[in-house]
Amino acid sequence: MANLRVDTISGIGTEGPVLNGGLHFRSKNYLTLPKGTTTERIATSSGISTEIGSIRYNTDSNKMECYVNDKWMIVSVSTPNLDGGARGLFGGGGYPNNQNIIDFITISTAGNATDFGDLNNTAILTGSCSSRTRGLFAGDFPSASNVIDFVTISSTGNATDFGDRTTAQFNLAGFGNQTRGIFAGGHSPSDTNIIDFVTIAQTGNAVDFGDLSQSGHGPIGCASPTRGIIGGNSTPTNVIDFVTIATTGNAQDFGDLIRAIHNMGSASNQIRGLFAGGSQSPKNEIQSITIASLGNAADFGDLSVARQSSDGVASPTRCVFGGGYEPGNSSVIDYVAFATEGDAIDFGDLTTARHAPSGVSNAHGGL
Repeated sequence: MANLRVDTISGIGTEGPVLNGGLHFRSKNYLTLPKGTTTERIATSSGISTEIGSIRYNTDSNKMECYVNDKWMIVSVSTPNLDGGARGLFGGGGYPNNQNIIDFITISTAGNATDFGDLNNTAILTGSCSSRTRGLFAGDFPSASNVIDFVTISSTGNATDFGDRTTAQFNLAGFGNQTRGIFAGGHSPSDTNIIDFVTIAQTGNAVDFGDLSQSGHGPIGCASPTRGIIGGNSTPTNVIDFVTIATTGNAQDFGDLIRAIHNMGSASNQIRGLFAGGSQSPKNEIQSITIASLGNAADFGDLSVARQSSDGVASPTRCVFGGGYEPGNSSVIDYVAFATEGDAIDFGDLTTARHAPSGVSNAHGGL
């Protein structure tokens, strides 16, 4: 075997050997990555571009960082505090008697929902999003409020004012990751394509993000840590849009739903997004997408009861849908496992039968 020559290479922009195949380390020791302060990153003014996917250790923040979307992003190594189990909340709902009720469930177990507290106002057709700690609820029918409420998911108690959306709307989509919450679409006094966002850890008013590809009310949303998905609306449409959560800008085409539909329930883990039920007449179908790719939705299975205007909460392994309209308000909660296609199984009941509640959880796919 020929001797392997090892040269010391230094200098900004000097490139070492380029490997076209895989590189396998058999050492049981460690690999030292490039490290340095924030100011020691290669500056744009140097004329040297940083390749997407590059990684380094930042000695100022003591965190790994990766170069994505023309910026260095911290690689999170934190995990949610789920001592009590992954928790899902269903807030508001009703019609004709709108409710301010917030229920909660432990997603890994089956059983009836328990009272959590109350929203500031009776609310239906709100949009919702959540981090590992906070759940946000925005909008209301028929008052078309611009109010955003929030709760601390791990506790119980009434909602607190967070701030206001850029416009007053109802029947909108919500989704987000650990940092950002995004609200999209809605109605009042006409359908809109507006997307706005908030920083979940900081109370305050929403800021403009961009526009959906179509105006409409009744879209639904879900997310991975990097990508938000918005599907369907009252046009009606089968269009699925997507946005990159960390940026701002207009939504782009993702693919198509199985049919033109709105008022579905939705939730996701980091890989798969599920859309269930929908209008005009209640549907029982559950549709599936792979969030990281582009393409059309595929059949996943069926809800235990055909209904529209339910909503979903999720853990990494389980998706749970609660409430809806059958016709008549429903208290049904049912669930599926993300990893296996098939029909939903009975989970339990909400504390009060109602349709169009909004779901948040501390372990969904955006986290």
